[in-house]
Amino acid sequence: MDQAVGAASRTDVVSFRLDDADRHLTGVRLVQEVGIPGDLLDFRYDDADRAWHLRPPRPPVWRMEYRLELRHADGRTETVGDPGNPRRVGGAFGDKSVLELPDYREPAWLRRELVLPAPAVKAEITARIWSPAAPTGHVLLAHDGPEYDRLAALSHYSAAMVGAGRVPAHHLVLLAPGERNEWYSANPRYSWSVVADLLPRLYAELDTHEPVVAMGASLGGLAMLHAQRRYPAAFGGLFLQSGSFFVPRLDRQESGFRRYLRIVRFIGKVHRATEWAPPVPTVLTCGLAEENLHNNREMAQILRRQGYPVWLHEVPDAHNYTGWRDAFDPYLTDLLQRVWG
Repeated sequence: MDQAVGAASRTDVVSFRLDDADRHLTGVRLVQEVGIPGDLLDFRYDDADRAWHLRPPRPPVWRMEYRLELRHADGRTETVGDPGNPRRVGGAFGDKSVLELPDYREPAWLRRELVLPAPAVKAEITARIWSPAAPTGHVLLAHDGPEYDRLAALSHYSAAMVGAGRVPAHHLVLLAPGERNEWYSANPRYSWSVVADLLPRLYAELDTHEPVVAMGASLGGLAMLHAQRRYPAAFGGLFLQSGSFFVPRLDRQESGFRRYLRIVRFIGKVHRATEWAPPVPTVLTCGLAEENLHNNREMAQILRRQGYPVWLHEVPDAHNYTGWRDAFDPYLTDLLQRVWG
């Protein structure tokens, strides 16, 4: 269906349109809870336009959630989201279509999204940003950010810790993984994209120049360590969960992974270094039931020898988002307190 949905505040109406070129439907009705009178909810079919139209008076709201009740020729009715309006909002009784009127403004603290060109990887990097109401220069940057948020409630953690006064207010930047296996596997082009393309834009957007605290799990943790080793001044702390720090002696079972050798070469360089400047506070967590446990133990020892303030916490779980979530507090909390004061 080709449908247009819009709102026109100049005429004090909202308008809906549902295409039905072959007129399969016998009626369409707006299902809403914003006070539009019941006798104004039935669409009218326009033979010239071959579509159903409705233009009720604008309700006293800035945004409205709604559905459409479709009546079929065989007498059936069904209530659906607006097929021509991609905007949806969840609720206790399922998703609804949402129409934002021209004077609606999202609250300043709400998450926003940046899509940034990253020429080095011939792609774009998407960053979703959650910001508190109070001004702050602190930034927590997460690889696999949308997954961390959806599966490990990372934004809920940030809001709860800030609300309880346990960590300072901060921006939470959720990086979408893109070509994850390629980007996160010790890829120099991707590390350059994070530092040269992403961070300057974030600094401008968030009005800060403080080094960020960076976090990631599995390959995402490896990628954050790789970026910090290449560009040490960009980061103020690292939170690395179940990092994929492959070494042949411990991880030959991973040798079928396409970028295994690139990871092994990078980890070998880390192991051979005798010191590193500037080191940053680093927390590692890893599940007691994980294959990655032994290489995480070795990495903690190596970084400590090189001057990093390092803490390794072994948790009674495996390689999954629930285990990573359950390690946020107190271990991520302690790191943020240490870095931000």
